[in-house]
Parts: sequence; structure tokens; C-alpha cells
Amino acid sequence: MSIQTTNPATNKVLKSFDEMTDKQVEAAIAKSNAFFQEWKKTSYDERSKVLHKVAKLMRERKSEFAELITLEMGKVFAQAEWEVNLSADILDYYADNAAAFLADKNLNPESGEAFIRNSPIGVLFGVMPWNFPFYQIVRFAAPNIMVGNTILLKHASMVPQCGIAIEELFREAQAPEGLYINLLISGKRSTALVSDERIKGVSLTGSEGAGSSFAEAAGKHLKKSVLELGGSDAFIILEDADIDTVVEMAVAGRFNNNGQSCIASKRFIAVAAVADEFLEKFVDKIASLKVGDPMDPDTQVGPLSSEEALINILDQVQRFEKAGAKILVGGKRASDTGAYMQPTLLTNLKRGVPTFQEELFGPVASFYKVENEQEAIDLANDSPYGLGGSIFTKDIKRAKQVADQIDSGMIFINEPTTTQPDLPFGGTKGSGYGRELSELGIHEFVNKKLIRVS
Repeated sequence: MSIQTTNPATNKVLKSFDEMTDKQVEAAIAKSNAFFQEWKKTSYDERSKVLHKVAKLMRERKSEFAELITLEMGKVFAQAEWEVNLSADILDYYADNAAAFLADKNLNPESGEAFIRNSPIGVLFGVMPWNFPFYQIVRFAAPNIMVGNTILLKHASMVPQCGIAIEELFREAQAPEGLYINLLISGKRSTALVSDERIKGVSLTGSEGAGSSFAEAAGKHLKKSVLELGGSDAFIILEDADIDTVVEMAVAGRFNNNGQSCIASKRFIAVAAVADEFLEKFVDKIASLKVGDPMDPDTQVGPLSSEEALINILDQVQRFEKAGAKILVGGKRASDTGAYMQPTLLTNLKRGVPTFQEELFGPVASFYKVENEQEAIDLANDSPYGLGGSIFTKDIKRAKQVADQIDSGMIFINEPTTTQPDLPFGGTKGSGYGRELSELGIHEFVNKKLIRVS
């Protein structure tokens, strides 16, 4: 079976790759496991040198990697360059800070001496998505390499060239063989690998269905797992917000990465006092967005990741409309060639209708008008997801009180949900569990070993 990479701007196949055989996968697991026995004994300084080299090479070849991202999944080129820079920053962040994050923690028992030592656990298996082909990999691999674990990585079949490029980066940085191995296999074969006793922990970023299957397998085999799944982030606008600024933030929060982000702002909830003004300006701004070639510097929204993704979201919009939703702008295919969709805004979505709970993964926003703050909170929480969310108001004290009442892993005040190396990333409810990035992200796959001296 072959794995194909298709340019979504043209729907033309770029390259095909043979899937790894069972024998090749077995050899990769054996190599990763054997090398772990050496890597776990290395110093933090030795580990950090590898990550710093990878980061340096990544920055030097930023445009090359950004173009690869754009060709494989359609991200606007400038945003792809930003992703490569962010990935390098994450590598450097963990290289610089891991030793402090993982330092022994002294305890104070009633008698004797005791401390906690953070030890690596072994081979980790990551399954990562296509929407941020470099960032998703790095935020899983970087902290765990610094812990002393080794990495097996199955990237999305849609972006095989990005997966291969990252493995080659580690090789070019003279990383020891067996530290980071890219697995060219299908998604169907991924869950089966969880049962391998040499793999000690698993992490998946993807759909709720894939996460459920992965977690079931991990639980059955008593493996630690981290899941980062879907999101339907609420974007709450209170009556004292600066509407012109909020509209700019709303467009950035929804249409970045062509709307294909788990932390994209998706449900725009405005209190009655400012709802009409926001809606009018938001519609105008969405209608003015330039859809086109993602390599064109003037393009604001590129294609979806695939023709299949475009068909799926067009079907969603049609089902929402049949359930009573109104399309205020967009709603249709934007081009006969390529997986382009018009930036779209829906309103009049009815609570209680099955489609109401669905995640919209593309350049489609939904708008809700509520009477007051409490209605906004209730509506924000009426979702199976709990990843991120935003609150816009000039009253920071009030915003923090509202944030306390939102059921999500992250809340941002006066900006859309975003990401950076030193902020923890993760959700609750159907959005998964565990944390990545920041100091929290390095403690997911460690053995917190108690060492006691009587």
C-alpha cells in the first residue's frame, strides 16, 4: 500500500511512498528500544545539544520547510514560516529549561531523607495530525527527548514529506540513530502498535474517534496516554469590549490556518448590547477575505487540507442550514480547482439540534446573540468539547471571574486561544487529557521515582 501526498491547491498528487512492512516496523521498534538503554544514561547537556542543533537547522531552512508544509496541506506560506519558527523555539525552550524542570525535588519526611527523581520510562509512540505538521511533532518529541525517552512517530498520511523531513533533520543534526524514528504506516496500523510491550507511553493528537480507540488500547495494556482532540472554542464578547479590535481578533482566531485548528475560535457569542455592531462588522470583514493560492503573499485563506475535507464541511453547512441555521456570508465552494471554500458565517443555530454539538473544522464560524454574561457562560459550556476559549472585555477582574466558570483547559482574555512554548496546552471533556508545552508538558511521560534514605 502506498501513502500519497496531494497538493490541495490543485488536487494533484505530488509523490507516493511505500508503506513500511511489518518487518521494517519491528526493526524500528527494536532499534528505538535498544537505543533507549543508552540514551537514558546521557546528561541533560548531551541531550540539549541535539535539540539546539535541530532548532538551528530548522531556522536556516525555514523557507524550504514552510513551502513543504504549504504544498502538502495548504497552509498560507507566511503562517507556515511562523510554524517553523515556533517549532525551533520549542526545541530551544526544552533544551534550555529541561534540567531545571526535571531537577530532584527534596521532600521533608518526619525522619531520614527523601527526594523525587524524574526518570525516563522508555520508547514513546506518537500519532500526530496534518494541520501543524512541524509544531505538533516538536511539542511531543522535544520534552520527551530531554527526559531521556526515545521517539517513534507516525505522522498523518497526508503529510509524509514533512514526517520524512523532520527525521532527516535529526539525522543531519547528528542525533544518535534510534533517538527519533519516523514510521510510514497507515492510521489503521497505529492502534495495534500500542500493545507492543516495548512501547511504554503513547500520545495522539487528532479526532475524538481516533483518541477513543487509542485510549482504549492504552488502557487495556496499562500504558500512560496523552490525548489532544477536537475543540469548539467559544469567543465571548462582553458589552464594554472594543468592537473594532475584537473583529480583527475574531477573524484571526477563526481563519488562521484556513480555519483548521483545534484551538480556532469557532463559536462567537456576543451579549445583546454589542451583538448587532459586532455581527455587521464581522460579516463585512469575512466577506473581504482573499481566498487563493497559499503561496501568494496577498492570500488570507488558502485551501482546506484535502478535497475530502472540503466535501465534509460543505455537507456540514448544508445540514446546519436544513436544521434552521442561516448563512450570512459564504457557504459554498470557492473554486472549481483545488479544495477551496468560501469563508462562511452561520447564525440562528438551535440548541438541542444534533448538529449544534459538532465541531466545524474549516473556514466556517457560528454566531450567537445572548442577553447577558450568564447566558454567554451557559452557551460556552454547552459543548462536548473543552479545549480553549476567549473573553473580551476591558474589565480584567470580571474576565477572570467569567474564566473561572468556563469548562475548558485554556482561557485567554482579550486574545484568541493561541500557543507558545512556555504556556501549557491541553483540554478537558471531549478535548482529551494531559498537557503539552511549558513545564507541565515535560512531566507526562516520566517515572517520578521516590528515593528514600532511612
